[in-house]
Amino acid sequence: MSKSEQIEVSVIPTVGQRVPDFVASSTAGEFRLGDHRGVAVVLYFYPKDNTPGCTDESLQFRDRQEAFTAAGALIVGCSRDSLKSHTNFQTKFELPFALLSDTEEALCGLFDVVKAKTMYGKPVRGIERSTFLIDRSGHLAKEWRKVKVAGHADEVLAAVQALTQSA
Repeated sequence: MSKSEQIEVSVIPTVGQRVPDFVASSTAGEFRLGDHRGVAVVLYFYPKDNTPGCTDESLQFRDRQEAFTAAGALIVGCSRDSLKSHTNFQTKFELPFALLSDTEEALCGLFDVVKAKTMYGKPVRGIERSTFLIDRSGHLAKEWRKVKVAGHADEVLAAVQALTQSA
């Protein structure tokens, strides 16, 4: 069974619903969402490794890693890039968290983040920058779509801290 077959994508999780357990290849080995119950998971989707906006976003999460950890959250990035590309990106920018490789778009489908876009006047399919906060019990606590990079990591951190305080 391929990784994409392991994910049920017929129902896109909405805030308050349990996020289906999923398995994905990552720069830290196999990543299984269910293995991280008990901590909040910040899953951010970005279009492409080594591009300006995606690099800025990843660096903002990197620079706040200690604060996220102190608040009881794990950061995980995801794009359609290969593991080799992710490993190079992670090494180049010293990213301390795993990057998930979704070359088959299974996770992208689960979270409905691949959208029609226009690039240089031509229609393309690409990842819409999005972030999902999954609480300690595996429920979707908050989502951000059409993310603008500036200030986003701080906004997510504030949400994680609020989630921790309410638990």
